Order: sequence, then structure tokens, then C-alpha cells
Amino acid sequence: MIVTFTTEAEFEEALIYALSQKGWESEVIKYPTEEDLLQNWANILFQNNNTIDRLNDCPLTDTEMQQIIEQITALRTPLKLNGFINGKTISIKRDNPQDTAHLGKEITLKIYDRREIAAGQSRYQIVQQPKFKAPSHILPSRRGDLMLLINGMPVIHIELKKSGIPVSQATNQIEKYAHEGIFTGLFSLVQVFVAMNPDETLYYANPGPDGRFMSNYYFHWADFNNEPINAWDKIASSLLSIPMAHQLIGFYTVADDADGVLKVMRSYQYYAASKISDTVSKLQWDGKHQLGGYIWHTTGSGKTMTSFKSAQLIANSKDADKVVFLMDRIELGTQSLKEYRVFAEATDSVQDTEDTHVLISKLTSDLSTDTLIVTSIQKMSNIHDDMNGMNAADLEKIQGKRIVFIVDECHRSTFGDMLITIKKTFPNAVFFGFTGTPIHDENQKHMNTTSTVFGDELHRYSIADGIRDGNVLGFDPYKVMTYKDKDLRRVVALEKAKASSEAEALADEKKSAVYQRYMTEVPMAGYEDENGEYVKGIEDYIPTVQYETDEHRRAVVQDILDNWVTLSKNNKFHAVFATSSIPEAIQYYRLFKELCPELRIAALFEPSIDNNGGHAMEKEDGIVEMLTDYNARYGMDYTMPTYARYKKDVAARLAHKEPYERMKPEQQLDLLIVVDQMLTGFDSKWINTLYLDKMLRYEGLIQAFSRTNRLFGPDKPFGTIRYYRKPHTMAKNVEAAFNLYSGDRPYGLFAEKLEFNVDKIADLFADISDLFHAAQVGDFSALPKDKAERGQFAKLFKQMNQYLEAAKVQGFEWGKDYGDPDAEFVKIIPDENTYLILAMRYKELFDRNEPGNGGEDDIPFEIETYLTEIDTGRIDKDYMNSRFTKYLKLLRQDHVDEEELQQTLNELHKSFATLTQEEQKYANIFLHEVESGDVVLDPDKTFRDYINEYMAAAKLDEIHHISEALGLDEEKLRVLMQTIVTEATLNEYGRFDALLATVDKAKARAYFEKLDGKPIPPPKVNPRVSKLLREFILSGGFDITTE
Repeated sequence: MIVTFTTEAEFEEALIYALSQKGWESEVIKYPTEEDLLQNWANILFQNNNTIDRLNDCPLTDTEMQQIIEQITALRTPLKLNGFINGKTISIKRDNPQDTAHLGKEITLKIYDRREIAAGQSRYQIVQQPKFKAPSHILPSRRGDLMLLINGMPVIHIELKKSGIPVSQATNQIEKYAHEGIFTGLFSLVQVFVAMNPDETLYYANPGPDGRFMSNYYFHWADFNNEPINAWDKIASSLLSIPMAHQLIGFYTVADDADGVLKVMRSYQYYAASKISDTVSKLQWDGKHQLGGYIWHTTGSGKTMTSFKSAQLIANSKDADKVVFLMDRIELGTQSLKEYRVFAEATDSVQDTEDTHVLISKLTSDLSTDTLIVTSIQKMSNIHDDMNGMNAADLEKIQGKRIVFIVDECHRSTFGDMLITIKKTFPNAVFFGFTGTPIHDENQKHMNTTSTVFGDELHRYSIADGIRDGNVLGFDPYKVMTYKDKDLRRVVALEKAKASSEAEALADEKKSAVYQRYMTEVPMAGYEDENGEYVKGIEDYIPTVQYETDEHRRAVVQDILDNWVTLSKNNKFHAVFATSSIPEAIQYYRLFKELCPELRIAALFEPSIDNNGGHAMEKEDGIVEMLTDYNARYGMDYTMPTYARYKKDVAARLAHKEPYERMKPEQQLDLLIVVDQMLTGFDSKWINTLYLDKMLRYEGLIQAFSRTNRLFGPDKPFGTIRYYRKPHTMAKNVEAAFNLYSGDRPYGLFAEKLEFNVDKIADLFADISDLFHAAQVGDFSALPKDKAERGQFAKLFKQMNQYLEAAKVQGFEWGKDYGDPDAEFVKIIPDENTYLILAMRYKELFDRNEPGNGGEDDIPFEIETYLTEIDTGRIDKDYMNSRFTKYLKLLRQDHVDEEELQQTLNELHKSFATLTQEEQKYANIFLHEVESGDVVLDPDKTFRDYINEYMAAAKLDEIHHISEALGLDEEKLRVLMQTIVTEATLNEYGRFDALLATVDKAKARAYFEKLDGKPIPPPKVNPRVSKLLREFILSGGFDITTE
């Protein structure tokens, strides 16, 4: 049943009741201060630690609780406080004189045991309307909606909005509170934020005082089949229920030291990790060659975090003696081990293995610190009974342990002799696989699929699921022809007709028939007929050497360079270029140096591998050249022996990882040329384009495409792919691969093309125009007055901007004609000036002082904050100035045509749409004074100059009026108004306090009494003054005479 909540209070009470039915205590803590909650925590700590060796029946004192708060303050960030919460215990020095046994001594207190789920000493409390004390007397105090406490610690904060208010208003409110410094002290412990309205819920990790709120990491909860759960009551009975909420805080938050932020797992990650953990807990360990199963989670969906959490859960549960994470040695050398270690908790020990003998020592060890081991499948396969130096007793000891293998990217090297060797050596072990591209019957390897090697699919999150949920990006693939189809057809047709020229072929009836068939009937790409037989296409007859010519390579490089600025967003993003062989990679590298030496390029391939054979010298010369160039460009000193370190540096540079988190432009790497490296297992949100001059199929194609699909922001709406070799066949391969890996849920896998996006821009602009015309503001000079109309504009402009961002990546240019001359109706897209005017109106939606926006009430429309940052300073003001000049000329004529004068004035008024609402106000005042002859005009000043002068004068008047009304120091206020300040910086260096100190209390009281029309008590004067001045300064000023 759908319930509509007309007030937040109704929604709040309904949610509290629902939570109390799902494991949370029914006795609600109402309207508490931080001090109240601190005392509540002290009481719970006393209840849970009231033993002789701990609190000894003597409650915690205020100063002892302050010791705990000091520890929290020192840790400061949610990332570090996650370890505090899950660390089970804390230490304090007793100062309660009643506890004579421990006075002055350090004792340990149990605070929380994540394994005591809905059991033991765990307490689950609901806090209604907690009071947040303002961090500064300048800022108002705040009240949250709900907080959820586990063992007295506030770990989940919930903001609610009533029906009809978008959930973004709740996320904005949380961000505003965080910016104001609300989540400090005890409230620093908040790990997860939840933003809710009755129809939608978002949850996300607290980014902390140094982090950024990023909507890409606001998640919807879903069920096991990845169907989104949004209804509030279903959220209460799933995500926020006990035991789920307890597990979320205890097990499914991850402290990522690399990014310095706390991460919370998405629903599909939770289901996968818990499924593996549950499977291991039920194992009997008495069988041989047990198949655990595999997780199919699309590339880019966070498999590393999921696999690590799975390993961590098993290791901590003691359900296995060893958890071994296996990966390919190549990825072990770049990202995965480092990521694994940064995900680990302080109590975890992730063991790397320098060589096989170290690996053996870790496997035989009984130390708990050696439970979790990360190694390569190559190194693990070296352990077998025929191994030199292998001790039979060690092997027997290892084989007697309960070992779980978790195999990363299990679609790859696992399908060979290495996995067979490992399974033979460890017959009692159980194997789990993680892959974004499982091997199916269609692309089986060595007559095996992922299921036959690892067992059943335990959980699936396909690429279609990821794109639908916005967890990964879709793709925008292009086939680029370096040869014309008709030229390739002619070459093949002549060869098949056994003719040296078209004339010769057509002169002979038999040759002509063959020639014509290949020229007109045979498709460019091959296909399977209804009997499953492969029918060759033209490209199947094209020899490989056709794509190894200088002509082809130059065409490819030229295409990359022609599109570079557009696709890279002027070098903001990076690209990967995959070639077919090492010699080709070297040739391309040199060609880029020749044609575009300023492009920052590097190349990467295994120095010990020669894909083509017989090119050892050429390969070595190429590597030396590339390392020399790289060293010279970036000030490095890599050599052939340190090639592995060079690869790590390239990977870090591409991913903007340590030490390149904040690179200068000259430190960036624009384009990386590869053969097989970095096309699987490597993640970087900064890669947005993949260029391909090689043939790929099925899992290899999906893996390579997915290098571009990591989330970034509005600048990266999708990953762009441009492929050059046998493009028609590749197009078929793309279709086949995505059909196989969409998980029977094809959903928006590919971006719409430029023509479609431009068409949608035109449609949405037409809808916006109709909306403004209906609201009597067809020139876009002001927002519609009606809230519903404003809400519709917000929705339409957001949609239009999404299509515009996509079109820009695809080459859209303002001023270019995109119309279809054959269309029955011509669609109009806005020019850049009109778009920026609409952006200015959109910004005004966010202005609470704008009439119609509801003052302190919630703005009932969806606002994307990044759209309010569009640079509207580029609006063309020349037209407005020219209309003003024309108007003045007519005004000065002796025999002016009144109709022409009025028409020119109307044109001038229409151009006011380029102004903000405040600017329009002063433009009209100035025009009235011009018409009445009350102003002396300067021929060197433009209309815009006069508007600025009038606004500046008005600001001075506003400052003067408020200074007079409150009797404060006008010069101090003027200086503060000229400084760019925010709520957080308003009182830097005590400047706001100094201004408040100059206020004449008697004058201020008289002003407010006149405003209210009744006396006010003296204690209320100071808060009113502080509030008025704060609003005046932060809003840029307003006329208090109209208040």
C-alpha cells in the first residue's frame, strides 16, 4: 500500500515504529543533546563492563568519558574511527575515587563486538530529533531527524523528507550539516548517512571533515536479484533492520587507506561476500576437489573490495585455516596487492610472498597473522610434490589445513595447467572464483567453462545491472574505416575472380559472376547461418598484413589526433591504445613521436614476451627508446632491470594514485600504448577512451572496453571506444560479447549517438520554451512563479544538460547546424547564449531568497549542484549594449518615431534575460532615469557599466542603512562585505565577533521593535542581530528598509 506523508513528522513516526518492529528498541530517545547521548553511552558502557576487573561497580565519570571523546577527536575521520568502533575495546585511566582498586590505573572497556549480532550485550537505540550544538555562536543550532545507536554509539544518521520532496534535498541537508561542522565530537562516530523520502532511499559512507560528498557514491539498496528496493517500509525491514544494520557497520564498511576515505559496500557486494562466507561456514571439509562456486560481478563494480571482504570474513570467522587470494602475477605487480592492503583493518595482516619458499613458510605457519595470504597463481603452482627442496612433512602439513582459494579474474590464466597443478597439490581445498566475464559454452577454454572449474554461480551482477544502477558507465563505440569498403571488396573480388583488373573480370562471364558476388552480395563481416555454420565475409579474406602497412597506421594515428582534444576534454582524461603485437606497438610509438611530439605517451608490454617471434632486437631497442624518453620527460631513472618499477609508475600515473594524486599537467600521461597489458584488472576513473587496432572477442572485448567505464562525474558520461582493424567484424564481436555478458538484461549498454543527443536537446529545449511561454516569461528573463512549473524546469534542464554533456564528448559545437533539411519540422536547439541564460535561471532555483522558492522550506525540485557551477560569465552582453546604444540615438532625435522607439525599447528589455534578477532590477531603474532625463550619460560607458555602477551604489546604500539601523561600525561591515566568506569562514580571525561588538544595543532593539510592532526583551536582541547580520553578509546584502 502506498502511503503519502504530508509532513516529515508523520513520516518520522511511521519509520520509528517500523524500526522498532525490526530489532530496534521501542523506547525512543527524544530530543537529546550531545551531553545526553554521552551520558547514555556511559550508562551502556557501565552495564557492559561492570565487572571487578573493569569498572568494579563504579560508574564512569564525566572526565573519564571525556578521555574517550579525546580519543575520538584525535582519530577525527570516519576512516580511522571505523577501526575504533570495530576494535572491540578502548582504554581509559580511572579517576573515579570510588574505584580504589583501579584509581590512577589504565583499564580496558568493551565497547562493541560485531559478532554479537542481536545477542550478547548489543543494544540498538533510536534517537529522535537529536540536537546539534552549533560549532560557532554565529551559526544556528540544528536538529537532525533520526540517529541509530549501536551500544550507545551514533553510527547511522538519517535525514527524512516528506512525500513530494526529492531525496536530493535530504542529501543536500546532510552535506550542509557536515559543512557547518555538525558531525564532530561524539557525532564523529557516524559511519553511514541515509537520505530518505517515502519513495526513495540513498545510503552512503560519511566522507568526513576532509572528504567530498559525491553523488556517484550514493547507493540504492537492492534485493539478491539486484532489483532496487526504494519503498521506505521495505528499507526499514531490510537495510536498516537488525541484523543488517549491525552487519553493515561491523562487516560491510571498508576503510580505504589509499583514497583516505571510508567506503560502504553496495548491496550486490554484500550478497556476494556473505554468500561465500556462508558457503565456507557450512563446509564439511571431508571431501576432495570441492567446488565452492563463482561470483559474476561486472568489471568496474568493485570486485577487489568484494573479494577482499569475502576473504576477510572467512579469515576472521576461523572457518578456514588459510585464505589464499590468487591473482595473475602481472596484476600482483600493479594494483591488486596494494588495494588489498589498504582495505585491511589494523588487526588484519595481509601476507605477500616474495618467493615460493616464503609462500611455503606462510602456508605451514600456525600464526593467526599468516591466515590471509596474497600470491600469484604462477607462484602457487610451483608448489607440488616434485618441487626441488619441497619437504614432504611441510607438504603434508599444508594439505592437512582447511584452505580456501579465492581466484581473482578467474576467466584468465586459471584455465590451464597451473590450476590443475594447484588442485592436485591441494585436493581438500575449496576454490571460489571472481570474474566480470565468466567463460560460457560459447567461448569455453580447453573444453571448460567457469562453472565446470569453480562450481555454481553464487551471485550475479552483470554489466547491464551496473549500467542500470549507475555503478559503471555505458559505452560509445565507433567503427572507424581506414580503408573504404568498396576498395576492400574490389581487392577480394579480383582475387576470387582470378582477374588482375575490373575490366578483365567483367569481360569473362564466369569471372564476372564471381566478381559481382563479392562486390555486391557477400557481407563485409562473416556470420553463422541457421545451421550454425560460419559463412565468411569480405573481412575474413583480408590478410593481416593489410593492417600492418604504414598507410593504415598513419590513418589510425591521424584519427586519434583529430579527436584528441574533444575526447580527452583538453587533456583532462587519459586514453589507452591497444595494438596487435609488440613490433606494431613500437612502430605506433615512433609514429606518435613524429606526428605529435607534444603528446605525452608511453608504451607497456612484457619485455620477456615476444608476441610475434623473431623480433628480439627490435623489441629491446624499442624498450630502451621508450624508457629513455620516459626518464627524460618525467625525471626518472628506469632501466631494463627495473622495468617492473617502470610499469608500476605508469599505472600510478594513469590512475592518479600515490604519488600522483595531485599531478601538475606536465606530469600526466596522456596516452598509453599496450599489447595485452592493462586491458584487464587495471582501474582508473581517469581513462575515458580506448583505441583498438586489434581483434577482440567475448571476455577479452568486455574486459578491454571496461577500462573506460569507471565513474567520474558529468564530464565523463560514458566510455568511448574507437576500433580500426576489420571494423565490421569487430562490430559483430561487440554485439555478440554484450549479448553474452548482459545477463539477459540488455539495458542502455551503449550511448546514443550525436544525432540522437542533439535531437533530444532540441525536444527538451522546446519543452522548456513552452513552459516559460505559458508562464508569461517567454524571453527567459525570470523563473516561472509557480513552484510546480519551477520543478518541471529543474527536471527538464537537468535532462537537457545530460544530453548536452554526452553530445560535447561526441563533438558537438555551439553554432553548428545540426538540422535535417529533409525533416518535416525543423527542430531548434538553443544557441550558447540562450543555454547560459537558462543556466542562470537554474542557479536561481537554488537561491532561497528568490521569490517563489519557499524561504526556509524545502525546495520541492531536484537540484544538481554541479549545474549551479556552470560559468554564466560568458553570456554575450554585446547585443544588450548595442540595443541600448540604438535606443539612446532614437531618444535624442528631434522627430522620433514613437513606434520604432517602443520597438527598440522592447528589444532592449528582451535582452535583460542575460542578467540576473538583481541586475534586471537596477537596469530598469537606470532606464527609467534615462527616460526622465535624470542622468547625465557618458558616451564611453556601456549599458552594462551603468548597471554595475547602480548595483555598487545600491550595495553601499544597503550597507549604510543596516549600519544606521543597528548603530554598528560601517567601515568594518564594508570591509567584511568585500571579503569572500562562507558560513565556515565568516568569523575567521574573530572578524564577525569584532563587528558584533560595535553594535549599539539600544538602536538595534528599537529597530527590531519597530519591525515587530511590539516590545522585545533585551536577551533576544543579540541573537536577532547576529542572525540578521549573518544573513546580510552571506547573501551579499539586501535592503533592510523593505523588510
